[in-house]
Amino acid sequence: MDKTTIYADSPLNSSEWNALDETVFGHAKKQLIGRRFIDIYGPLGEGVQSVPTDIYEAPGRGGMSFHGSETELSTPKRRVNLTVPLLYKDFILFWRDIQQAKTLDSPIDFSASANAAQQCALLEDDLIFNGSEEFKLKGIMNVKGRLSHIRSDWMKSGNAFTDVVEARNKLLKMGHTGPFALVLSPELYALIHRVHQDTHVLEIEHIRELMPAGVFQSPMIQGNRGVVVDTGQQNLDLAIASDFDTSFIDEDNMNYIFRVYESIVLRIKRPTAICTLEDPDE
Repeated sequence: MDKTTIYADSPLNSSEWNALDETVFGHAKKQLIGRRFIDIYGPLGEGVQSVPTDIYEAPGRGGMSFHGSETELSTPKRRVNLTVPLLYKDFILFWRDIQQAKTLDSPIDFSASANAAQQCALLEDDLIFNGSEEFKLKGIMNVKGRLSHIRSDWMKSGNAFTDVVEARNKLLKMGHTGPFALVLSPELYALIHRVHQDTHVLEIEHIRELMPAGVFQSPMIQGNRGVVVDTGQQNLDLAIASDFDTSFIDEDNMNYIFRVYESIVLRIKRPTAICTLEDPDE
């Protein structure tokens, strides 16, 4: 539906609303890390406030028989309902700026919306990696039942590659076959951009061969930590009730207040599909 109909009191026309939304979507996409390797479930609808999640143990094998007469079900250990929180950031467009743009027939400066989109995107990744105590949600880095590996000193060439191999092997032994993704704190990510000893190749290039779902960094991972994830919706997905959108809230002293928002929750179905790389000094 045309937003000029929904928000009849806003100062924007249809083309300006489109430009605003493109700015928000574009800048959010640049910031988001979790969505680069996590499958999407939805959108489910703006009114959805909770979503069921089936929790499975480590994956087993299928049945084998001559006629297939015996039922071999993949059944969850338990089912939980997760609250879908609303994530948002507000911004203001000043009346004089809008009037100047209309007078000069120039584009409106939507920098404020880009900043709000960035902040909202960072909040999404914080929820994905660290969860939320307020909503009793766990993230990739702290979910109960995940695997872990105490990493070695990555200042020494080759240790990062060895630790990633070890974490991957732990997941493989649990029956998780990939494709795998690696996400590191910015500190660790910088350390793998060095030439691998006795080669002419950066260490990250060797690691990428083991991580076909991607190698990423996120400032939402605190300290010298990282994580290897067996991607795929059988293990985890991002349930989206309402994807990134922009709404007009109100007018205040002739200026206009808008909101960037979304409602999402991470569903971790198999915690054993996650292996965190832990700092030996913590």
